Amino acid sequence: MHLSRTARIAVRVIAFAGFGVIYLPLLLVLVDSVNADRTFGWPPTGLTLRWWADAWSDSGARQALWTSVGAGLGATAIALVLGTLAAFAVHRHRFFGREAVSFLVVLPIALPGIVTGIALNTAFRTVLGPLGIGLGMVTVVIGHATFCIVVVFNNVVARLRRGQASLEEASMDLGADTFQTFRLVTFPLVRSALVAGGLLAFALSFDEIVVTTFTAGPGVQTLPIWIFSNLARPNQAPVVNVVAAVLMLLSVVPVYLAGRLTSDSPSAGRL
Repeated sequence: MHLSRTARIAVRVIAFAGFGVIYLPLLLVLVDSVNADRTFGWPPTGLTLRWWADAWSDSGARQALWTSVGAGLGATAIALVLGTLAAFAVHRHRFFGREAVSFLVVLPIALPGIVTGIALNTAFRTVLGPLGIGLGMVTVVIGHATFCIVVVFNNVVARLRRGQASLEEASMDLGADTFQTFRLVTFPLVRSALVAGGLLAFALSFDEIVVTTFTAGPGVQTLPIWIFSNLARPNQAPVVNVVAAVLMLLSVVPVYLAGRLTSDSPSAGRL
């Protein structure tokens, strides 16, 4: 499509304005994390790493960080197993309800988080309550896995659709058994998709707050919940900015790596 010079300029201005609305607040969070002024006056009166040291010495923030990492790793592990199995089943086999299964797998990420959270909370209390199992780390991991499965499923299905089933057939014709074919042909085909899906799943779990609010027990506090709980405390404001900056950086890295792995560049499939 050919655009006039005026139209191209207008598109660029709108694009830069949109990026500004999205990324300038994030940049301000990074600047305030090293702002020497506790009240975050602008422009900053100086730069300091004092708040970073205070954040590291805050036991509550440290514990919340490790809780988020543990929940993210657990949800990612479940998502990798179930998402991969669902992707192979939907792509490789034809069965009654195949489209319904595909729809049900993708549905959780389309639902509002508060709806998913309320539904999971009710289900956990109804099913696990009579067994004496309350809300805690396990329910948080299961809750996060419900929407993390989607990104693994989508990545693996997309990679399988781009692959060639004839390669596996050729491997079997040459005498390789099922496990050898999977190890030498199938797994290398979907390896980068699994890594990309796992990174995206971890990023989604790491900064999730809505579903976590409804599935975490009194003793479980992830990093986003810790930030929300301390946001209204003036004395904690500098530390909250540092923790928010760390959360943002830790979320950007896996998303960037996943984008690199799923791109169409020649190096996209290499790990």
